[in-house]
Amino acid sequence: MELILKYFPNLTEDQILKFKKLESLYQDWNLKINVVSRKDIDELYMRHVLHSLGIAKVINFKDGAKLLDVGTGGGFPGIPLAILFPECSFHLVDSIAKKLKVVDEVVAGLGLTNVKTTHSRVEEIKGNFDFIISRAVAAMPTFVHWVKGKIAKEQNHALKNGILYLKGGDLSEELKDYRTTTIYNLTDFFEEDFYETKKVVHLPMKFKG
Repeated sequence: MELILKYFPNLTEDQILKFKKLESLYQDWNLKINVVSRKDIDELYMRHVLHSLGIAKVINFKDGAKLLDVGTGGGFPGIPLAILFPECSFHLVDSIAKKLKVVDEVVAGLGLTNVKTTHSRVEEIKGNFDFIISRAVAAMPTFVHWVKGKIAKEQNHALKNGILYLKGGDLSEELKDYRTTTIYNLTDFFEEDFYETKKVVHLPMKFKG
């Protein structure tokens, strides 16, 4: 928890309380339904929570923003970002029902009212979103194909509407066909070794009416 406050010192009391509760909620539910590895549970704030919040170092979501978290798994990056941006709405989607069971229980345990979950393939999700967020669920070309036609028309942020993707390693081959991407190295924001190769990739996408 100290790690979160180190990089996000201006949290409200309510946000601090919610971030603190994350660990016990995940430890409890992970014993029943394994969605996070043992090592990752022991380093939950480093490997999952702060990593998810890397997106918030790149963009400050405005109140009313709509976000779609694709392949959310155990609720990352959606749940930490939903705590940080309580006036934004987050739609968390995964094709594996047992993972969403944990997500639903964590959301309920935290009393989050700005999170909706759907057990579905992302292609079947209706609606438009300011940003589509995710943590490395597929190579970018595959991911772009999945989320086509889901970007909102109206632009309300400094960054253009599109994809915000948490990825690691060398992305030159994967992104060679996407000339409009911007890559943000998380080492510019976080000093821990874990973030040495971690990045946020922003790919603007046009509204398809």
